Amino acid sequence: MSGIYIHIPFCKQACHYCNFHFSTSLKQKDALVQGILKEIFLTTPFSANENIETIYFGGGTPSILNVADLKNILEALTTKFNILPDAEITLEANPDDIDSFKLTAWKQLGINRLSVGIQSFLEDELVWMNRAHNAAESLHCIDLINAAGYTNYSVDLIYGSPLLSNENWIKNIDTVIQKNIPHISCYALTVEPKTALDKMIALHKKQPVDADKQAEQFLLLMAKMQEAGYDHYEISNYALPGKRSKHNSSYWQAKTYYGFGPSAHSFNQHTRRWNISNNATYIAALQNNSIPFEEEKLTTTQQLNEYIMTALRTMEGLDLEKLQIKFGEKNTSQILQACKKWIAGNKLVITTEGIKLTTEGKLFADGIAADLFF
Repeated sequence: MSGIYIHIPFCKQACHYCNFHFSTSLKQKDALVQGILKEIFLTTPFSANENIETIYFGGGTPSILNVADLKNILEALTTKFNILPDAEITLEANPDDIDSFKLTAWKQLGINRLSVGIQSFLEDELVWMNRAHNAAESLHCIDLINAAGYTNYSVDLIYGSPLLSNENWIKNIDTVIQKNIPHISCYALTVEPKTALDKMIALHKKQPVDADKQAEQFLLLMAKMQEAGYDHYEISNYALPGKRSKHNSSYWQAKTYYGFGPSAHSFNQHTRRWNISNNATYIAALQNNSIPFEEEKLTTTQQLNEYIMTALRTMEGLDLEKLQIKFGEKNTSQILQACKKWIAGNKLVITTEGIKLTTEGKLFADGIAADLFF
């Protein structure tokens, strides 16, 4: 089973807390869509009789694509690949892009899952983040999604900003629970180098991020979501039973996937390739029937380290049987040896299923994974 990721590198506004490559104009949109269609046409499937179980429109603001654009891309994918009838098809959208007409049109196209960039249900937080939508739109879009009959959707929230108190963070979490939102992705605010936020912090015009407060809010999040019956199935992701993201799960399970569009990545178990990120260069290359990409063949050590990094973040953890079969007894023994200090410090546990992070260990997930690398 494989997945497809369509990267749409346009965004409606530059949020000052990230350094995403923002387009200055939407004039390239039509040319970009034509480039993606050409890339799909030129792509050779990794294997014969391959089934596609997920399609994900993400990056930037893919919901700015009109219905005809989305339809053309989906039809091209259907012509080139064997899309399963029950495939999960996700579209990322901003609250201010969502209305009843679009929701109906998206559903008619076969889009059966939405990922909504809420970020916060609180007005002052959204202003601080320089978001285009307001708190009322954050709440209203959820009602519209439910009214349109979507039962599978996700919202993104950000915690750990200098403005966000623990009390207000709990209000955000409670809104998710009260509205019975089936899936939530939560990310700690990070300050990327050379962003407006980075510069304002350096000039003492904004408060720096408090790592201790972020840890407190992460612990609050885990406790509240567990109490409400959500599975904490990956460090940043929580889902009601049966509502996990199949697409994102395929990344953590190292399944094959195709990426189309500028900077999109593809993976076939052994080789990773990525398209050039510059929109104009990408478009020009496809107009000349060439896919502009770079690639690398992953060594066994790289594959092992990637498995450690991704699997350890999931609630299933590192599968000991899979480690032994795919990477050998020697490597498995070395990993178990490296785990001992983390087990002693109550950061890891070993169960019949495998090696898992404890609640406290989830605060140190990246560091623990790096310590287990070869």
